[in-house]
Order: sequence, then structure tokens, then C-alpha cells
Amino acid sequence: MKTFLRDIITEAGTISLAHRARLSEVQITRKDTAKDLVTEADVAVENYLVAQIKRACPDHAICGEESGTHLSRRSRAKTDEGNEYRWVIDPIDGTTSFIHGLPFYSISIALQKNGQTILAAVYAPVLGELFMAERGNGATLNGQPIGVSESTALSDCVCTTGFACLRANLERNNLPLVNRIAPKLRGLRILGSAALDLCYVACGRTDGSWELNLNIYDIAAGMLICTEAGGSVTDFSGRRTDNLPGEILATNGKIHTQLAEILIPIKSQHV
Repeated sequence: MKTFLRDIITEAGTISLAHRARLSEVQITRKDTAKDLVTEADVAVENYLVAQIKRACPDHAICGEESGTHLSRRSRAKTDEGNEYRWVIDPIDGTTSFIHGLPFYSISIALQKNGQTILAAVYAPVLGELFMAERGNGATLNGQPIGVSESTALSDCVCTTGFACLRANLERNNLPLVNRIAPKLRGLRILGSAALDLCYVACGRTDGSWELNLNIYDIAAGMLICTEAGGSVTDFSGRRTDNLPGEILATNGKIHTQLAEILIPIKSQHV
């Protein structure tokens, strides 16, 4: 299954690059808000992945960002969560970066068994970087083992965050959290792909990441990759699960409590 995942995600990356090469011609439509976009590349990548998974794993359910729920052919469940196996797909995580010609977008795929992610891949095709993890067997970048950073002081750390909450025009958003955390860090970066944010913590390029208003397809794969690399992934209160409800805090584990202690009271006041 790991080889199958590697093969389909790299081919999906090739499809995205073909669309990127003709970016000025790519059709773009809007979702629920003016800032939330979907391109024909998102649709083409997801259609390819869904077709490949249905062909190879007809008894598995699929949750795709663009096409929604696909139940297995034998399923009696009413939702994809009711299936033993479920694939969670984000065809292009970082659509805004993709549209603007930036390299920080990724394809994210997770395979879950009874709600627990057991296999994951995140591929950044422009950068040529494939992150993978299998539960209990560690995480890799282009086939080489990776691990989180050793930073223990926030003043030595670089973290990432994002603003899906602002794109959704939510009144309660990430800005109060940024205002409190950013001055304590060496640096703060916004890549635009939550999946890559988690992978960068996993390989030690950054030390932590937090965000609000995320969906399961944004983070399912990256969460396993981060934890298998030695990181910690929870909600702001420290709860661990494979299906976090919107908010996420991911760190090298060594600064997790420090960030949580900042996030929790600010969230209770403002978010």
C-alpha cells in the first residue's frame, strides 16, 4: 500500500505541474467566500486520485476536499467515517500559493483505519519533496528518515501559522494569538499549506505551528508525519486525536507546553 500511495501522489504532482505550466489559462472558481478558491487543477488532481483509489481499493471510502464523500461499494454506512478504511485527500493544499505561482503548495493523502491514520504522504511537487509516514515506522523525506528539532526556548524558534479563519471571514480569528506569540519567537512564517507546516515541523525546519478553522483533509496526513518524526500534535488544550476539530498545535514536543500556555487563555478570551 505504501508503494501505491507513493506512486499515485507523485503522479498527482505531475498533473498539478502540468496545470501550473499554463497557469494563466487555468480556470478558477470561488467557494463559499470570495477568498476561498478552487481551480481546475484541484479538480483534476482529485479526480485522478479518487479514480485510482476506487480501482485499487474498491472496498475503501474516500473523503475528498472537492468531491466530498465516496462510500465503498460494499458499505452500509451512511458516511465515510463508518467504513473501516478511509482515504482523506486534499488535492492542492495551498491553492492561493498555487494560483500565485508560489512553490509552497502540496498534495496531501492519508489512509485511516477505523478513524486512525495509519499511512500518510504529503508531496510538494515544485520543491520535489515527498514526506511519508507509516504508523509505528517513523517518517521520511524523499526516503530518508527525518526528526524534529531540539529547540527548547521560544526565542530560538521559528514557527508557522495560517489564516484560514480570515479567508472564512470569521470574527474570532488568529490575530490575537499571533500578536502574543510572534514577539516571543525568532521568526514567524506563513507558507499557506497546513500540510507543509506540519511536515516542516517534522523535519526540523521549523519548531512549531498552530492554526484555526482547519478541516480534516488539511491535516490528516501531516499529523501522522509530524508525530512519527517525534513531534507533538494536539488541539490547543492538549487533546490528542486523529480528527482534530479545527484548531491544531504542532511542535517538536519541547516547546509544546510553552505555546499551549499562551494559546489557551488567549483563545478563551478572544477566539
